[in-house]
Amino acid sequence: MLPPPILSGFSGAEPSHVREGAKEAAWTIRAETPDDAAPIAALVERGFGPGRYAKSAYRLREGVDQVAALGFVAVENGVLRGSVRFWPVAVGPRTVLLLGPLAVETAQRGRGIGVQLMETGIAAARGAGWPAIVLVGDEPYYARVGFSKLPPGRVRFPGPVDSSRILGLSLSAGALLNLSGEVRRPHLDDPVCAGGAGLAAQ
Repeated sequence: MLPPPILSGFSGAEPSHVREGAKEAAWTIRAETPDDAAPIAALVERGFGPGRYAKSAYRLREGVDQVAALGFVAVENGVLRGSVRFWPVAVGPRTVLLLGPLAVETAQRGRGIGVQLMETGIAAARGAGWPAIVLVGDEPYYARVGFSKLPPGRVRFPGPVDSSRILGLSLSAGALLNLSGEVRRPHLDDPVCAGGAGLAAQ
């Protein structure tokens, strides 16, 4: 498979969120590399702090490798501005993607970096044949890239999660129509306790 393309905020027809900042230097969206691991970890720590480990989404990622081909970063003048990653999760009998963490430096928010990171990841996920993406987040923000609320009770995250913040995006026709059940880890890649977020039946 060919590597994902490098995308620049100012190549070709610029999206509106880039044109608004046209006087500033452009950022570049590219595939995450192993050298990005430490800067991404620091970015996520600054953005979310240690409290993130108690959230359901993080419990679902514990012991599971991210989908390496769907990790992307935004770089501007050699500085990491943002990152997005995707993880596999099981919802009932199906395996779909969990978006996140999506992290953008606090001072850089509002420029469209997060949206472009998601657009790049979503396009790559669709091209790789993934059926759907779920997440827990604020609909007004994630609706910019096509996410919408799922019917209450249809998709259930472990732990205390506000059902109105469970969002989904179909990557193929009708992929969300029959998506229902508990969200669980589909497998373990690292030897951690299997209890917290559960394991899907193999």
